[in-house]
Amino acid sequence: MKSVAKKASVLVVLLSFGVFFVLMAMIRFATPTLPQGYPSLHCVGANASFQCSKKHFALLTQEVGIKPALSALKAEYAFNPEVVTDCHQLSHTIGNNAVDYYDGNIAKAFIDGNSFCWSGYYHGVVERAVARIGEAQFIAHADQMCAAIPGKDRYSFEYYNCVHGLGHGLMSTTENELFRSLAICDNLTGDWERKSCYGGVFMENIMVDNRNEKTKFLKKEDLMYPCDAVAITYKEQCYLMQTSYALSKNGYDFKHAFTLCSKVDENFRDICSQSIGRDASGNSVSDVGRTVEKCSLAEDDNQETNCIVGAVKDFISYFHGEGQALTLCLAFPPRFTQGCLSTRESYMKTL
Repeated sequence: MKSVAKKASVLVVLLSFGVFFVLMAMIRFATPTLPQGYPSLHCVGANASFQCSKKHFALLTQEVGIKPALSALKAEYAFNPEVVTDCHQLSHTIGNNAVDYYDGNIAKAFIDGNSFCWSGYYHGVVERAVARIGEAQFIAHADQMCAAIPGKDRYSFEYYNCVHGLGHGLMSTTENELFRSLAICDNLTGDWERKSCYGGVFMENIMVDNRNEKTKFLKKEDLMYPCDAVAITYKEQCYLMQTSYALSKNGYDFKHAFTLCSKVDENFRDICSQSIGRDASGNSVSDVGRTVEKCSLAEDDNQETNCIVGAVKDFISYFHGEGQALTLCLAFPPRFTQGCLSTRESYMKTL
């Protein structure tokens, strides 16, 4: 039983990397050139804003349906910088509208979705489903929320996306009260489920900041907050997310981020460095040379090893395959090659 629990705990950490790349994909490009025959865009240039794009995709979902709206999102991603910047949150919007269409039925809404933009659609479905029933009903029926999603027995990626999405939904329901949301996650029976829910809470906390909304649970003067304030039960999932916020506030100074990780609770230093690795990949849009360069800023081999672990997982999540991850592994100094390849092999098994 201990072995099963340990594997489940590792798996929730692995899957967390697959949904978090978007927080570091905040990159602006030049005004796009529209493909021939594509309708003109209204949310670029002077009109560019998250709220404009959110309204556009909400209306599109209502007018043409879920699958066409997701297809349009994917099409615009190729040439519209506003969609690249806000892709995950825009797919949240489509998911929000999908669960309304299916009157709160998560399983039916999941059938129409896909994992494009780091599973934002699925998170949006669950987020709205939680908001529809409210806090009290969630507490009473926590284990039933994702019970109809296939793969619970094997911790499938779909099932993970549902349980992780519960954390997003709780933050919305509690008006971004992080500590209360974490406590509500504890109503889930399984340890794996609770950790997945915690990850959604911490991810949403950073997404709130990215949307320029107010949150009490991030501090410019303490870049590791709230991880240094939450109970030990929650720290792993918090440190797995927090370096993205730290980097956004320190000017993307990766060397400084490694210093921050070296000062956190000893038991969570490795996961903190892995988080930097994910950010090294995310900040460079999974460019091999730039990712290697950022991990090389680590203070010692242990930090660099963990940075590599985070980076190779993110490469696989971004490219949805292992080929580019192999190129990455072979680009690091030889003393890191075998560990990188082992991570690549184990992470591919979770997809």
